[in-house]
Amino acid sequence: MLGDTAGQDLPVGFGFRPYRGDEDHGAVAAVRRGCAEQDQADAHSVVEGLPTAAGIAEAFAKLEEPSKNQILVVRDGNVVGCSTIRWWQEWDYTRLYLHRGRLLPEHRGQGVGSAMLSWAEERTHRLVEQHGTARTAVIGANAMTSEQDATALLRAAGYRRVFSLVELELGDLYQMAGAGSELPAGIRTGPIGTSHCRAAWRTVVGSYADTGFTQRWPFQDFVDIADPACWRAAWNGQDMVGVTLCSIRRHDPTVGEAEELSVRTDQRRLGIGRVLLLDGLRSLRELGATTARLFTGTANPHWSYDLYGSVGFRRQNEHVRYRKALARSTDHWAAWAVHRI
Repeated sequence: MLGDTAGQDLPVGFGFRPYRGDEDHGAVAAVRRGCAEQDQADAHSVVEGLPTAAGIAEAFAKLEEPSKNQILVVRDGNVVGCSTIRWWQEWDYTRLYLHRGRLLPEHRGQGVGSAMLSWAEERTHRLVEQHGTARTAVIGANAMTSEQDATALLRAAGYRRVFSLVELELGDLYQMAGAGSELPAGIRTGPIGTSHCRAAWRTVVGSYADTGFTQRWPFQDFVDIADPACWRAAWNGQDMVGVTLCSIRRHDPTVGEAEELSVRTDQRRLGIGRVLLLDGLRSLRELGATTARLFTGTANPHWSYDLYGSVGFRRQNEHVRYRKALARSTDHWAAWAVHRI
């Protein structure tokens, strides 16, 4: 099990070990809390908050082979860091392998972070070989702008910033701005029922057709997370022309999230998105939420920052996405294609 950690040079007193399941969830949650002050983590973030042990367990349950695709750093028997790898395919067929590492501040600056990064890159090489995805694979990593140590480590290792997610908050759902929210003639809005799910999915995925760095979203995955209590759509006759997908945060029902706001290309700049967003936010308020969050990508040409600001959302965090071409390893690769970023 420890074969994938071979060759990673940790300082004396530190060690790698695989994830062991339930016994590690509390320890990993403690690492996240221990990094929070130094890295200025936002406990209420809908992108990367501060999960409890139960939240960690839920996230790790979605990993493929978690005992192989994440590693824990230990010192004196205590977990002081962790690194995790996930992967998916994007709309342009890029296969992204994303790693995310965290290390308690008191153990930084000793080479531990570099060893964690080396482990993640070596493990990614092995996964690419197993998956046969060398022609389309890139390696990625995330860091908030406030995570100065992680940012410096990634940049020194050759990662470059490709886009970021800007997270916004509407602090009081009872104070949102609703003026100027009239629909164009012939457009109506209403709830999304189960019979509308496929049309809603098509509207969302269609809005990403010209957007880079976007994960594919199969219809079944869309259905699996469907919670239409706060979903709203706009129609022109029988044609769905826009949707907003809002939801209540399960671990904090006072916080709502506007997960998607999509308007068909030929119906944009008509005020439909604003009306849909306000409808979704009102539905969150009716279900007990007092604040709302959303995030939007700077790689999206329609990221609509002005729209969100006009409703009352204010910027909270910026989550930077870094990428790096997968370099050839002379130990494992004979002839790799040039990889896209």
